[in-house]
Amino acid sequence: MIRRTTLTALLFALCLSPLWAQQERGFFYANMDLFSAKSLMAEYPNEITLLDTKAGQAAVYMSDYAAHRLHDNILTHGPGYVFMPSREKALAQLEFNNTVKAKSSFAYTLTESSLVEQALPMVEADNIEARILTLQGYGTRYHNRTTAETAVVDLKNDLEAIIAAAGRDDISVRLVDHTGTPMPSLVVTIPGGELADEYVILGGHIDSTAPDRDNAPGADDNASGIATIMEVFRVLLDMDYQPKRTVEFMAFAAEEIGLVGSFEIAQDYNNSGVNVYSYMQMDMTNYNGSANDIYLMTDPYISSGLNAFVFDLLDTYNGSGEHALTYGTSICNYGCSDHFSWAQNGYEVTFPFEASFSGRNPNIHTPGDTYSVSGTAIHAVKFAKLGLEYILEAAKSELLSTNSFTQQTLRVSVSNGQFSYNLPQNTAYNSVSIYNVIGQQIQTNRLDGTSGEFALRSNKAGVYVAVFTGADGQVAKKFVVN
Repeated sequence: MIRRTTLTALLFALCLSPLWAQQERGFFYANMDLFSAKSLMAEYPNEITLLDTKAGQAAVYMSDYAAHRLHDNILTHGPGYVFMPSREKALAQLEFNNTVKAKSSFAYTLTESSLVEQALPMVEADNIEARILTLQGYGTRYHNRTTAETAVVDLKNDLEAIIAAAGRDDISVRLVDHTGTPMPSLVVTIPGGELADEYVILGGHIDSTAPDRDNAPGADDNASGIATIMEVFRVLLDMDYQPKRTVEFMAFAAEEIGLVGSFEIAQDYNNSGVNVYSYMQMDMTNYNGSANDIYLMTDPYISSGLNAFVFDLLDTYNGSGEHALTYGTSICNYGCSDHFSWAQNGYEVTFPFEASFSGRNPNIHTPGDTYSVSGTAIHAVKFAKLGLEYILEAAKSELLSTNSFTQQTLRVSVSNGQFSYNLPQNTAYNSVSIYNVIGQQIQTNRLDGTSGEFALRSNKAGVYVAVFTGADGQVAKKFVVN
């Protein structure tokens, strides 16, 4: 894994390589799609040089001016290119991009309805608003400004305090230094249990940009995404969530200059053989610019299987009722956000967005990208709910695993402190044990027949599991106490 470097090592690296300082001087190396490169060359021949091409992609040497014009001329949400630290890296990456294969096939089930039903009402718009305003308050988070690093370090300190207060010494927060930017990224890790070597990741970039680098509030792009991710983490922390797969939350540096932070981390995970089961991107969540609430990107770089999973989440948990959401699809093309970094390294990715591409926030990348444009965090709440559904169903619960559930008909319910059960006929279960969400045994009761009831010893609201034991083995059922 990448580790924080010393200041001496970082300065030495900068002396040897052009890296982020080169982009500040005006020209830099990058990879992009061939159509975009040719379009820029036709219109701005002095601003971009084509180094090599392969299978519809190009390695280029281009100016910062050409990068900005890319957004005006080509259909893309973000940079539309991936920053490369040298000509050699750009050419080598071009070869790699056209040989990478998907590492695994994402397979999903929807089994965690009790936990999802517990989690969704816990999302609070005020928390998201406060986080957006805090990040906006730095004035700029442009990657090479001191406020950018300060924003990341402050977030780390805040999270560490919250984690310590929750008594979760298993959860870690680390900074990741980069060669392509002086700004660090941040990674929060909740270690998994049975499938700890499989990673479920929710990420987005924390930097911002505008023509005036010192006046880039970046409230929607992408303080909103980071605030949404942090609210997902807070809810899971309050639930004392114990995942089966390792869960990580990431805030990337320097997305706005070419996906620098995410690409270095994704490449490091790939080189280290990290098994990323799935990745979800949250880049802009709080501007309600289109008819539907959520738009899933469907570019060729997106995993159709993972998108199908997200569609099922929305249909299952948001089809109607208090948490109902509407959704559509859109595209944002090559290198439009950090999910592209993970896709280029062979991982399954999905990208839910706040609007259709044509309905996106027109204030991004300007001093006008402030929280006042939305005025509330209600739209971002929808994405926090989707993020929770994604984590809970993709990572599963370790202590309340549904793998041992049989397909037999088994009904349980709780009313006024009384636990009622109805077992399938011709089954032999003689006792039931009740466990809470962190695996503590609350009580054990003897059974008298296939149906009955008894008083629960704990009326504390939350998710529980009833484990029935007998000659037929064990069968478990989750239930909720409101």
